[in-house]
Amino acid sequence: MSEPVVTPLGEDWYLVDDGERRWRVAVAGAGDTQWVFVNGQVATVEIPTPGRRRRKGGDGGVMSPMPATVVAIRVAPGQAVAAGDTLIVLEAMKMELPIRAPRDGVVKTVACAKGDLVPPGVNLLEFE
Repeated sequence: MSEPVVTPLGEDWYLVDDGERRWRVAVAGAGDTQWVFVNGQVATVEIPTPGRRRRKGGDGGVMSPMPATVVAIRVAPGQAVAAGDTLIVLEAMKMELPIRAPRDGVVKTVACAKGDLVPPGVNLLEFE
């Protein structure tokens, strides 16, 4: 495999070609956090700033990994869910991002509504 070649496509989209495969990649973010979208998957890349602590959500919470709009809420308080169940669907950069349950549990609270603009790192719902 050769060294990847990255070609800007405009509006935060890039084409990455390693000689064998090609991917359309979107990059968004601000400050020391960037979100990278590849083949329907999202990854968060954090570039630490000296003297600044990484922000984390509380235990038992589910957060948005990037700024997004809530397009669907598929659970309600008191509902039992299994690991991997889709809880909330977000939209960012014209892509849908399902937020899945990280473990089995019962939904304690839902802290967002359809149409809300949500920032990264803020709990969208909590488990009991």
